[in-house]
Parts: sequence; structure tokens; C-alpha cells
Amino acid sequence: MPDTWEALKRECERCHECALCQTRRNVVFGVGNPQAEILLVGEGPGAHEDEQGVPFVGRAGKLLDDMLAMIGLDRSKVYITNIVKCRPPENRDPLNVEQDACTGYLRRQIALMQPKIVVSLGRIAAMRLIDPKFRITKDHGIWYDRDGMRMMAMYHPSALLRDPSRRPEAFDDLKGLQREIQQVCQRTTADWRDL
Repeated sequence: MPDTWEALKRECERCHECALCQTRRNVVFGVGNPQAEILLVGEGPGAHEDEQGVPFVGRAGKLLDDMLAMIGLDRSKVYITNIVKCRPPENRDPLNVEQDACTGYLRRQIALMQPKIVVSLGRIAAMRLIDPKFRITKDHGIWYDRDGMRMMAMYHPSALLRDPSRRPEAFDDLKGLQREIQQVCQRTTADWRDL
């Protein structure tokens, strides 16, 4: 039977593939438009996300929304998810075993969406999706071709909250994202023409 978004979400919500299921409040599957051409992927939910079951809802989420608005996007034009769907305790980095257990859900989300652009938010997502040796301070903003998709990484919004001096670089990456969208995304670019 072919995968559907609803069936995949239900399966993910019942997941017990790693120990994170024992401490989670909610599975954080994702938010936004599942038919979007642009997929944003963070590393994992934090406390606010675990509480609400929605990714990027705290201060970092507000900053992400502001960043998207700078280039004419909002959550209705993108889809936002994470490498792992359950909160790692104390907001630590997700362990490789946890990422391995959860990557299948992300792969299936990508297969259903077929996004044209995938943006890794932060080092962990970039190391999983782009290159295991990815260095966010050196490699952010660079475009890669992977499996028929255009991929790049930006600083995670929480990193920008901790170190505001990185914001000009993040703004440059956003402008690069906007240019790439105009080149490869028909539906999103059409939305901009309607503004």
C-alpha cells in the first residue's frame, strides 16, 4: 500500500524505535504545507516543541518566522520538520542511534513531498543530510545537489540567538535561498508574483 501523509504521521506518533519515546510528551512530526517545494529541517524538538507538538515555536521559532518573512515566505509556503521527532533530554544533540531510528520517517516525508529545496537548519541536520563532515561556520550558504534536490545549510535560529554577530551571514544565506527559489520553484515563485 502506498504511503500517505496521514498514515506516516500516525505511524510516527506510535514510534518506539529509540529511548526518546520514554521521555517525550508529544511526537513533533512537522508543520506547514506538505505539498511545499521547500523543506526546512532542524535537529530535534526543544521543550516548547515537545509541549505543543509543533516544531520551532519558542524564541528560535519566532526568529525563524521573522527570517522567512524577510524573503516573502511563511509556514504556509514551506514545511518544517526535524531529524528526530522526539525531544532529546535537556535539549542535548540527538545521538546517532536516535537519528538512525528516526531518519526513515524523514526519508518518507521527503519522498511524499518531493521538495525542490531542502534547507538544513544547523550543523546536526547538515551533517545528516548533506555531508557527515559538514562544518556550519565554513559551509553554510553553499548549495549542493543531492538526489534531485538543491540543498544548503544555514545557522540554526537558536545559534543566532546565542551569537547575534552571525546574523549578517544568515541574512546573506536567506538572500541566496530567495534567489534559488526564484530559479527552481515554480509554485512558490508564482505565489510571489501574486503579491
